[in-house]
Amino acid sequence: MSVTSWFLVSSGGTRHRLPREMIFVGRDDCELMLQSRSVDKQHAVINYEAGTDEHKVKDLGSLNGTFVNDVRIQEQMYITLKLEDKLRFGYDILSPL
Repeated sequence: MSVTSWFLVSSGGTRHRLPREMIFVGRDDCELMLQSRSVDKQHAVINYEAGTDEHKVKDLGSLNGTFVNDVRIQEQMYITLKLEDKLRFGYDILSPL
């Protein structure tokens, strides 16, 4: 098991440690809640895969999209996150990873 810790860092500098499990990102009833009208109630999911020690993000069909390095990711498809990737959920920027 890796001893590396992964964090999401908001544009304001707030750090959110990514657990080694699946978390939901959204406006309501999620592990990581973002207060933005551009974020759906359940917007995206970030999943940890222990076998590869990787975090992956998937958009859950949100209206305003999930972006990795300013590229909108396809709905319902996991994208592997890399060090220094910039995530955006709707219009909210979280970076770097």
